[in-house]
Amino acid sequence: MRIDAFLRESPMFAVSRAARRFESLASRVLAPDNLGFLEALVLAALFFESPHHVKPSQLAETFATTRGNLSHCISSLEAKGLLQRKIDPQDARVYLLSLKPHGKRCALRVIAALDRMQNEFEREIGRTALAEMLKSVRKLEARAAIP
Repeated sequence: MRIDAFLRESPMFAVSRAARRFESLASRVLAPDNLGFLEALVLAALFFESPHHVKPSQLAETFATTRGNLSHCISSLEAKGLLQRKIDPQDARVYLLSLKPHGKRCALRVIAALDRMQNEFEREIGRTALAEMLKSVRKLEARAAIP
């Protein structure tokens, strides 16, 4: 198609296409646990923060997503029996999140799967090249965030 030349040079298209493909890869890798990518990240974050409880607003900020998206994710993980919400004794308007025992086991599988993917990327591309690519993507992301 005539647009192909433009698409080959477009960082926006390349990042968008890569994001769709990474989502597909993550879906395949996380399918045995019936998890989406954001769900996997939430489990990993809660695992690494344990024994401390985490507030949903902290996760939303960390993952650069909306509180609404995170709320749906938390509800799904709670329905799967992987995490629990407790009302913050300091502020009844806030929930604190923690993993249930099954959630901890699932988080370990998720962390191992994400680690395997990272190792494959590093082997295929090289650690230095991957680090440079991440710097470039972050620069583009910061540029796109300017109003």
